[in-house]
Formats: sequence, C-alpha cells, structure tokens
Amino acid sequence: MKKIVLTFGLISGGILAVMMAITIPLCMDVDDNAEIIGYSTMVLSFLLVFFGIRSYRENVGGGAITFGRAFKVGILIVLITCVCYVVAWEIMYYNFIPDFYDKYAVHVVEKMRRDGATDAAILSKQKQMTQLRELARNPFINVAMTFVEPLPVGLLVTLISAAILRRKPGAQAPAAAAAIA
Repeated sequence: MKKIVLTFGLISGGILAVMMAITIPLCMDVDDNAEIIGYSTMVLSFLLVFFGIRSYRENVGGGAITFGRAFKVGILIVLITCVCYVVAWEIMYYNFIPDFYDKYAVHVVEKMRRDGATDAAILSKQKQMTQLRELARNPFINVAMTFVEPLPVGLLVTLISAAILRRKPGAQAPAAAAAIA
C-alpha cells in the first residue's frame, strides 16, 4: 500500500503545487473566478485519488476492496497531496510573495467598492483582512490554514471514489461478467 499511496500522493501533490504556482499570480486579475480556478485545479489533482484506489484494488486487492480500505488508501493519498500543497505554498509565500495577504486585502476591498458595498461593510472586511494577515504571519497557523484549504475537496473525492470502487471479494467486474455471458 505504501508504494501506491506515495506514488499517487506525490503525483497529485506535484500537480496541485504546479497548478498553484501557475494560478496564484493570476488570482488578482481574474476577480471572482480565482476560487473557481483554484478549486477546479484541486479537483483535477485529486482525480489521482480515484486512480490510486483503483490501482490498489486491482494490484493488491486482487480486484476487490472494501469501502473502509478504499477510504484509507484515498485519505492517505489526500494527506500526502495536502502536505505537498502546504510545502509549495510556504516556499512561495515566504520567498516570493510575502506581501500576498496585503495585495489580496486591497483586491477584496476594491472589489467591494466596485460592487457598491457600504462603508460599514468595507470597514468590517478590512478588519477581517487585517486579522487574516496577522494570523498568516504565524508559520504554524499559516501551515494549518493552508493544509485545511484542499482537505475538504480531497475528502469528498475520497468518499465518492471509495463508494464507486468498492467491490466484494469474488464479485466480477461488470465487463468481465458481460464477456462470460
């Protein structure tokens, strides 16, 4: 299991890290689509969870895997992917874009102004952004916030993949059953 989990986790993490490095510079230019782009790249990289579970089922499980075992394989892949994501963000943030939260705060406030937000709402958002910047200065909190960002997406993909790929021992694959008949 270790080889499959590491292989698929590192590939997924590498894809996610590269996509983040490509899309972070664009996030200030694409307004509302930045989150869509970011989470779409997460879903794409987490597709390797499905393929990792399937690989484990076919190569280790002899074509069978329980939901629990599939979930375990998938969540381990997700955890490795999240660690790669965190490492990539920490390198980018501290070495290349240490003013990311400052620029992001300005971007958010400008967007609120364009959208006609009230002064009270803008002031409230500025306070939130100041708190976020302060939290991000603490490396441990920065790591935790970054780790939690892709985790729900990976968890959802793992649950769906485990449900789709589970197969009881002795159960034939649909294609194999059709070929026999």
